[in-house]
Amino acid sequence: MSIVIKVENISKQYRLGSVGTGSLAHDLNRTWQRLRGKEDPYLKIGEENERTKKGSSEYVWALKDINFEVKQGEVLGIIGRNGAGKSTLLKILSRTTTPTTGSIKIKGRVASLLEVGTGFHPELSGRENIFLNGAILGMSRQEIKSKFDEIVDFAGVERYIDTPVKRYSSGMYVRLAFGVAAHLEPEILIVDEVLAVGDAEFQRKALGKMKDVSSKEGRTVLFVSHNMTAMNTLCNKILYLKNGYVNSIGETGDIINQYIKSSSDNLTKRKWDISNSPGDEIVKLLEVTLLNENSEPTQAMDFQKGGFIEYTYQILQSGYHPVPNIHFFDQYGEYLFVSTANQPNSYNKVGTYKAKANIPPHFLNDGTYIVGVAISTLLPMKVHFFEQAALRFDVIENMDTRNTDYRGVMPGPMRPLLDWLIDKI
Repeated sequence: MSIVIKVENISKQYRLGSVGTGSLAHDLNRTWQRLRGKEDPYLKIGEENERTKKGSSEYVWALKDINFEVKQGEVLGIIGRNGAGKSTLLKILSRTTTPTTGSIKIKGRVASLLEVGTGFHPELSGRENIFLNGAILGMSRQEIKSKFDEIVDFAGVERYIDTPVKRYSSGMYVRLAFGVAAHLEPEILIVDEVLAVGDAEFQRKALGKMKDVSSKEGRTVLFVSHNMTAMNTLCNKILYLKNGYVNSIGETGDIINQYIKSSSDNLTKRKWDISNSPGDEIVKLLEVTLLNENSEPTQAMDFQKGGFIEYTYQILQSGYHPVPNIHFFDQYGEYLFVSTANQPNSYNKVGTYKAKANIPPHFLNDGTYIVGVAISTLLPMKVHFFEQAALRFDVIENMDTRNTDYRGVMPGPMRPLLDWLIDKI
């Protein structure tokens, strides 16, 4: 396959708090040095784009020395924490901003969906915006008309197609914008995190369309998302940006695992000293860990293999019957389920204990989960501790071993493997 995008030594510098270089003196200095054939003096300064730390320079490199290639028909996922440079890179590739240094070679027409409202005129109707965007892409009116019904059907906004888009909800806006970008046949489709605006049904349709655009139509897709399931579903390879630099690029599963391990949002092991651990005078929590199917510490759970939630606690006083229980929440904090151990009476004496709950394969759907761990005496009821957000982790699915031909995102937090019986009658 031929190379359709070639990025060489791309860098983008910004001056904090300002537009351009931020002062007339800086602009004149840059222009004077350029006329003399000299290097831009401000390219020699600046710090990496670490948003959580206070720097000493007023210049930052949103991107620095970015190099990669994308072949025709590939789906390249771009991941990284907020502020890593993902959106800046897509804006440069979409030619809505220019790089400070470096060059980009792109072969083919590019359609971009970078944020809600990109490319739409708010005063024009949905119909008029479809024809406007097609004209911008260089399509004839007849070509646009041949795709019009398909776009409107995909977006599900037929009733409002002659209404000015300024009256659309953000979900309707992005539905129509994605329909236009995907159906007007650009050779390269660039999509930022805007799919998060849509509902679950639209996200499934959009992911399926991007898959078809790549695998069936041979077009190239660049996709930014914080949804690792969507990345795993769609992408041939992943570009992982960190503080404006290319941290790594390679096979989807390898780079996603690398990203999850380095993500500060996930918490897969915690340990406390007895002097400041959660609990009361009866029971104290000492440690909690996410384990894989082989009872080894892990950074993510494999959907097909399951794993364990293990925690260690210490009973300080007898006379109670402490029972371990775990509480599962989705990433938004909504309760999913509670599980309580069947604790023998002999396990209520003073000492240190380890509770281990088995999470079976094909049980938790791919996604992000929060686990609370607790110890309670049930009769009479007394909660000794409840660490409500003890762990936070991702369940990741390997698409190559999914037991169905469907490759989109499966809805819902649970996905058990049920026994089916089909008879001909």
